[in-house]
Amino acid sequence: MTQTPPPAATQSASSVGAFDRYFKITERGSTVARELRGGLVTFFAMSYIIVLNPFIIGGVPDGTGAFLGGGSEPNFPLIAATTALIAGLLSILMGVVARFPLAMAAGLGLNAFVAFSVAAIPGMTWADAMGLVVLEGLVILVLVLTGFREAVFKAVPVELKLAISVGIGLFIALIGVFNAGLVRIPASLATPLELGDSGALVGWPIVVFVVGLLLIASLMVRKVKGAILIGVVTATVLALVIEAIGNLGARSAENPGGWSLVEPTLPGSAGDVVSQPDFGLLGQFSLLGSIPKIGIVAVILFVFTLMIADFFDTMGTMVAIGAEADLLDEEGNPPSTRQILVVDSIGAIAGGAGSVSSNTSYIESAAGVGDGARTGLAAVVTGALFLLATFFAPLVNMIPYEAATPALVIVGFLMLMQVTGISWKDYEIAIPAFLTIILMPFSFSIAVGIGAGFVSYVVLKLAAGKARQVHPLMYVSAALFVVYFAIDSVEGLLETIGLIS
Repeated sequence: MTQTPPPAATQSASSVGAFDRYFKITERGSTVARELRGGLVTFFAMSYIIVLNPFIIGGVPDGTGAFLGGGSEPNFPLIAATTALIAGLLSILMGVVARFPLAMAAGLGLNAFVAFSVAAIPGMTWADAMGLVVLEGLVILVLVLTGFREAVFKAVPVELKLAISVGIGLFIALIGVFNAGLVRIPASLATPLELGDSGALVGWPIVVFVVGLLLIASLMVRKVKGAILIGVVTATVLALVIEAIGNLGARSAENPGGWSLVEPTLPGSAGDVVSQPDFGLLGQFSLLGSIPKIGIVAVILFVFTLMIADFFDTMGTMVAIGAEADLLDEEGNPPSTRQILVVDSIGAIAGGAGSVSSNTSYIESAAGVGDGARTGLAAVVTGALFLLATFFAPLVNMIPYEAATPALVIVGFLMLMQVTGISWKDYEIAIPAFLTIILMPFSFSIAVGIGAGFVSYVVLKLAAGKARQVHPLMYVSAALFVVYFAIDSVEGLLETIGLIS
């Protein structure tokens, strides 16, 4: 005789089923455990932004001499807490709305542009600069809601999308080896990069990186689940032990064998583990305050520059993540494209409104996908960890670059494997694909690589007499990139004719 399960058990099973169906966990061949693990790995891979964003935008005074937050001295904890808060909320929103394994945080490159090119203009305040970020987000959101941004994305040829993914793979691998100190900028500047310090590997932190990299690779060869997470955690423990024994300190010109960015040390007391976050930066922006200070034409140029970088960075990132997760359709489009783009657009608005710069989709999400994440649940987990990090910032600081970056190198390898999908004997697509791939790491910019690919694709199709094979939106995108690449000349021309000063 079959027994009827108690009501509580029936409700629990039904609830789990609805949860699974909503995030499409089983449908995408994943499990809750894999999503949790993937979300944790992604957080480890991108948690550095909590430390790095404050250093970039917090250490530069605005055009009035004030630092972000209104003080006469940098206030890094204030910026760190809000950076983690906005990243957490947006990552959760991405996971719940788009149901895609893509986390968000303050965009590198965008934050430097806001700090050094916008806020530093004489007379400009941080509130004015962040208002421009909000304006850019609003413009992109309108482009998404009208279908323009999605239409541009779908107009890109499939093989060019594969090239974008491969280029990003090389880009994040370069980020990994550079941040770990495996390759560095030589003091002589005789070459752009060199192995270690003066051509030699120096210091125990490099050992941590190599151990983490080889451990992850070995576990992957043996098909061990959670290889990336195991590698990151093991490397972090090794880093803590080495620092406790050797007291290596931070890397510098005088100390080339030290740690990069974060020194792996255990908190000294309970008070150093948990602290009350200060979110005083929220709402500190002036939407139109920059117009009377720099003029409407200059405002348009700044918004355009931010928009182009944001617009196409996300396009490349979501293609790369979708390809790594095997979620792209036959035309190279990820599921829920519209929802992904809407949330990403909201990220720019939220980042400006929170005074932590534009937030965007993070390619480091590929680390979690490489460890098994396939659904938005992973992004929710990453977001929850960011929210926890607002209280537990010292624990985040335990993970040095050298322990987290092996994950980026391994994922870069996985993404590079897609290069076989490009028709290398067809020069009309192969040359644009090649330029896309090489210019992402060489220029240290996803947007630059995409732009080079778009412009060269259009030019070569025209040269081949195949103009009708090019989607009209590709012509529009290529023209916008031409303006983007020549933005300094455009500004100079406008200054000459007196439209901006």
